[in-house]
Amino acid sequence: MVPRHKIDISVADLLFAAFACASARSAERAGAEALRAWGRPDDALACLSVRSGFDLLLEALALPAGSELLVSAVTHPHMALILERHGLVPVPVDLDATTLEPRLDLVERGLSERTRGILVAHLFGSRVDLAPLAAVARSRGLLLVEDCAQSLGAGPPRGDPLADVSMFSFGPIKTATALGGAVLRVADAEALARMRALQERRPEQKRSAYAGRVGKFLFLALLARPAVYGALARVVDLDRVAAGSVRGFPGEGDELFASLRARPSAPLLAVLARRLRTFDRTRIRARAETGEAVARSLSPRFVRPGRDARERTHWVFPVVAPDPPALVAALRDAGFDAARGTTAIGVVSAPADRPELEPREACALLESVVFLPVHPELGARRLRALVQAANASLLGARARELSVHAH
Repeated sequence: MVPRHKIDISVADLLFAAFACASARSAERAGAEALRAWGRPDDALACLSVRSGFDLLLEALALPAGSELLVSAVTHPHMALILERHGLVPVPVDLDATTLEPRLDLVERGLSERTRGILVAHLFGSRVDLAPLAAVARSRGLLLVEDCAQSLGAGPPRGDPLADVSMFSFGPIKTATALGGAVLRVADAEALARMRALQERRPEQKRSAYAGRVGKFLFLALLARPAVYGALARVVDLDRVAAGSVRGFPGEGDELFASLRARPSAPLLAVLARRLRTFDRTRIRARAETGEAVARSLSPRFVRPGRDARERTHWVFPVVAPDPPALVAALRDAGFDAARGTTAIGVVSAPADRPELEPREACALLESVVFLPVHPELGARRLRALVQAANASLLGARARELSVHAH
């Protein structure tokens, strides 16, 4: 069975990471090397994760309690929790499902006298056009933050200059993963200086924690072989295995914040520096071309979120199907581990006193989405088999519809 995730790291990178766990000594030196490899050491900060960096940003800004931030309706669930931890209110902006961009008319509706910023998530390997949102932000003196965790390789390599803050993730399932870590570009030098000072007071990530993650992913590299993965699929719950393997931080309360409020360890920063030095867009181009080819071959009855998005690099490949469980079953029968949900994204609920802002389009999208295992390493033969299995599942769905109507 073909695994649902293609972890973007080589065995050589993993062995380097194992060596770094034993040899890397100075987090300061490794962090400086990572930022030099990033190319902009003066306006950037390496963090444990995007969530850690976002938490640092909010602490540095010290916005008044009750301030609101407009937030892309689909984002990592912890982003809303972090805002709330700082006494702030996340206000969702529903998406245009064809572009995955926050709807500008709903941005205007969500604004209030308490609004202090806009947080935009680039989803599934695509890019949001920030120009209209930047115009709104500039006209009202709002902070504009872009979350590029899912879009590394799309758009400007160090973030859109229209954004005040750009956040990039190198977590376990991200492009060019370092099995953790993030880089934040912060335009405001004073805010960046405060973030650096705050991070220095945080405890360093335990070396043993990062070493444990490296060991886990060395095991997963073996597990990713289709024959091994298929055998495992017959005896364990793959959904639980996948979710547990890529989860960065546990819990939701004090446990969550105790985990993310740390600075990256020396071995993590050494691996991040290596991944940035060797970053190659060749696979991203191949991934984008593969995704576009599969999209052209799929039945038009599949709705593809973000089909009209800018710079589609297909970090993941979502479709909305008439019968999601049937599609997942059909693909698994054909040897492809598709998945209906993910813990990496969720829908931000509207504030209780503003129910008219409830993001219905985003809710409908996540209720019906299926992620297909589409990546260039599958090869043409397997990709054809994937498309054939997906398209064939629609025939079964149509037959069931007709049977229901007949009765």
